[in-house]
Amino acid sequence: MAQVKVYYDQEGNTLTVWFGNPEDEYVAEETGDEVILMKDKEGNVIGFEKLNYSLPKSSRLSVAFETVAA
Repeated sequence: MAQVKVYYDQEGNTLTVWFGNPEDEYVAEETGDEVILMKDKEGNVIGFEKLNYSLPKSSRLSVAFETVAA
């Protein structure tokens, strides 16, 4: 079963999304758009972090997923 983990750090203003095992992180690479890609040893992206991400205090973080079958 695939698992996606989403973390919002209100104090640090970051949104982190993992679609791989966080323990497999080998290197982090900045893209230049306040996004950091986390990669495993093979260079596969297993997660990303959006810097300076903030929600209005009255908002809730909502996540939706869609599966596409070939």
